[in-house]
Amino acid sequence: MESNEAAARAAPSDVRAAGACSAGGCDQANGAHPGGAPSARQGSLAIEVTADGGEASLVRRPVTDEEAAKILKLHHAEHWPVGTIGAQLGRHHDTIERVLAQAGLGVNKQSTRARLVDAYVPFIKETLEKYPRLRASRLWSMAKARGYPGSKSGFRAIVSRLRPRRVAEAYLRRVVLPGQEAQVDWAHFGKITIGRATRDLWAFVMVLSYSRVRLLRFSLRAAMPSFLAGHVEAFRFFGAVPRVILYDNLKSAVLEREGDAVRFHPTMLALAGHYRFEPRACAPYRPNEKGRVERAIRDARESFFAARSFTSIADLNAQARAWCLEIAKERRVPDARETTCEAAFLEERSKMIELAGDDFPVEERVEVRVGKTPYVRFDKNDYSVPHTHVQRSLTVLATDARVRVVDPEAPLEVLADHARSFDRDQRVESPGHLQALVEQKRRAHQSRGFDRIFNVVPSSRAMMERLAERGANLGATTSGLLQLLDRVGAETLERAVAEVVAHDQPNLRAIHHVIDRLRHEAGQPPPLSVAVTTDARATAHVRPHALSTYDRLHVEGGRDEDR
Repeated sequence: MESNEAAARAAPSDVRAAGACSAGGCDQANGAHPGGAPSARQGSLAIEVTADGGEASLVRRPVTDEEAAKILKLHHAEHWPVGTIGAQLGRHHDTIERVLAQAGLGVNKQSTRARLVDAYVPFIKETLEKYPRLRASRLWSMAKARGYPGSKSGFRAIVSRLRPRRVAEAYLRRVVLPGQEAQVDWAHFGKITIGRATRDLWAFVMVLSYSRVRLLRFSLRAAMPSFLAGHVEAFRFFGAVPRVILYDNLKSAVLEREGDAVRFHPTMLALAGHYRFEPRACAPYRPNEKGRVERAIRDARESFFAARSFTSIADLNAQARAWCLEIAKERRVPDARETTCEAAFLEERSKMIELAGDDFPVEERVEVRVGKTPYVRFDKNDYSVPHTHVQRSLTVLATDARVRVVDPEAPLEVLADHARSFDRDQRVESPGHLQALVEQKRRAHQSRGFDRIFNVVPSSRAMMERLAERGANLGATTSGLLQLLDRVGAETLERAVAEVVAHDQPNLRAIHHVIDRLRHEAGQPPPLSVAVTTDARATAHVRPHALSTYDRLHVEGGRDEDR
């Protein structure tokens, strides 16, 4: 000990100042240093000292294995205090304490001064034994209510040292038979923008536990229809069905759980009965039971989705399917490095359950109510239906591609069939649905014309507002714009309307003039049209009469006047 103390006294004063927070001076609970300001926790920051004794700069120096071994030797073999070790090695005392704590050895501090927290240490230890994950801020409030006068910042450091360390849990490696098991889970891949809508992007992942062959399928919803569609596509991809499928406690699979008692979703059980597999729920908070699918999700994030560009969900799924086939050929099975995933899958497939002859129905079924207008509201958009079914309850059958509307009283008759839109506030229409209504109510023709013009020619709204202020005939203007729209197209008409609105000449004659000029500049001939009426009376057959009839009427009329 004399040689150790002599070495400590021989250290330069400046170096000692760099780590001079000795165990006796820096072990106070509230972080106050005697004779100085409170010190900041520097971690692995150290002060490099120049030859003349001045401080050069603060640099981050990680603790090397050699330094760690030296710290352990000086503290436990030579019995040096923490502050002395820090002064000799140019390290902060917190760094020395952390190295000792990581080695699982107690820190022997030489302190002769009582700390503010000493009286509360038994209470802190007892509380942490009952609640190991209790936050230090809550524990500080409890100690303060019992009279603790120290600060919260210093109290956090004390709790960190007294908190019981979690014992690392060891796991057995799971071994599965070929064709026996698959694992399923959802993964969130952020948000994407479609038109004016912002939607979540989800990925359905199914992994065969033996061969590690996987299917990755993206969708914009994590609801039951997408869940079922993921299973159906995965079974098609594999060409067979695994005997057992492990699920996390998803709402689409597990409705409730009490211990080992699990109540599965009825639709999930119907799917399992159709394909003859056994659904099995993992234990709560046990991610190791489905580690294969968790690793596949991480791999999809890092190796597939990162920096990936796509034009649609269908395009993204096509790329994901090609990626799944590619990695199956290249990658090795972790438990058998000499075998590829594709080769292991060929061995596994013969031991899986044969695929059913028909697919399980995966359509989303929603009951909707039709209002006064012939539209049903579904997934943030409006879809047209025949006007004869207003003020009634109908059923929507939707997939990722199509939206069908049926009458519950006649479910075999499809009232409407539209392409599905994942935008928002869109009006998806079938011309036949509204044509009958327009013919029935001629007054609706003008409003219908407004909707069409405003959607494709945005500048026409400002033009109509100015015409309305001047008392102009909006019906004639709308009819003229619709004719021009059919003749020259939306782009040319929009340019012409925007120009006449800018020059405050909102009339059809000015629009015709601008269109002729634009077509002339583009080298196109002026548009010609022949007006053909759609009135039913135009096709009526008129029988010609002899003109002598009018002569006879003239003669008889003259005789009456003579009388």
